[in-house]
Amino acid sequence: MIRVALPTSAAAIPRSISTAVSENIPKNQEEDVRKVWRQADAVCFDVDSTVCQDEGIDELAAYLGVGEAVANVTRTAMNGNARFRDALAARLQVMKPNNEQLEQFVNITKPKLTIGIRELVGRLHARGTHVYLVSGGFRRLILPVAELLGIEKSRIYANEILFDKQGNYHGFDTSELTSDSGSKDVGKPAVIALLKKKFHYKTVVMVGDGATDAEAAPPADAFIGFGGNVIREGVKARAKWYVTDFDVLRKDLEHDDSSDDE
Repeated sequence: MIRVALPTSAAAIPRSISTAVSENIPKNQEEDVRKVWRQADAVCFDVDSTVCQDEGIDELAAYLGVGEAVANVTRTAMNGNARFRDALAARLQVMKPNNEQLEQFVNITKPKLTIGIRELVGRLHARGTHVYLVSGGFRRLILPVAELLGIEKSRIYANEILFDKQGNYHGFDTSELTSDSGSKDVGKPAVIALLKKKFHYKTVVMVGDGATDAEAAPPADAFIGFGGNVIREGVKARAKWYVTDFDVLRKDLEHDDSSDDE
C-alpha cells in the first residue's frame, strides 16, 4: 500500500481584514497570551489559510476539475455539522485523486506562503523554539511548505492518503491523530498532548485560523487566532489574542518581560 498526501480544512470564509488585534478580549488576557508566546518551547502552526494563503484541498480539487462539486460537499457537511473525518471522506470520495495526479499537482504548484511567515519561523528557529506544522490536511502537500520554511519533516503532523498497488485512490489513514477532531483524544489537541509527553515541552502555543486550532488549547498553553487570510468570527471571539499580521508575532518576540516587573 502506497501512502501519500493532500490538505483539508473548511471552505474559506470571505476575507475582511480590519485590525491586527481582537477588540473584544480584555487586555490583561491578551497580555497573558503574549507572555506565553514569548516563553514557548514549541509553536504549532496550522497550514491552510494560516501558513499558506489558500486551502490545499480546494486547489487540488480545482486542478482535478471538481472544484465546485467539492465546494458543494463542503457546504453540505458544514451545514449538517458533520464529523471532520466524515466530511474529509466525502470530499475525497468526489476527488478520488490517484498517485500520479497528486504528484503532478505537487510538482507544478508552488506553495503560496502567507506574508511574514518565513521571517517569523526564522526568528523562532533562531531563538531555539521548535516549530511544527499541524494540519487536518495531507503530508504530501505540506512537505514542500516545510522545506521552504526549513522545518524538519518529522515536525509535520498531518494526514495520509492511501493508494492501491496500481496507484489508485484507496482512502486515507484513519489512525492518524489529525484525521478527526471534536475531542481531546483526536485532532490537534491530541497532537499537542503527544508532543508534551514525548519531548517534555513546558510551553506549547497553537496558531491558526480555524475552530480545530482553537480547540487545541488546552492542552496547548495558549491559542493565537490568525486572520491574515480568512477571518472566522467564531474563532476570533474565542481567541484571547487575535492577529492578522505575522509581523505582530515576530515583533512581540523582542519584548523584554523583565521590564514589566520593575
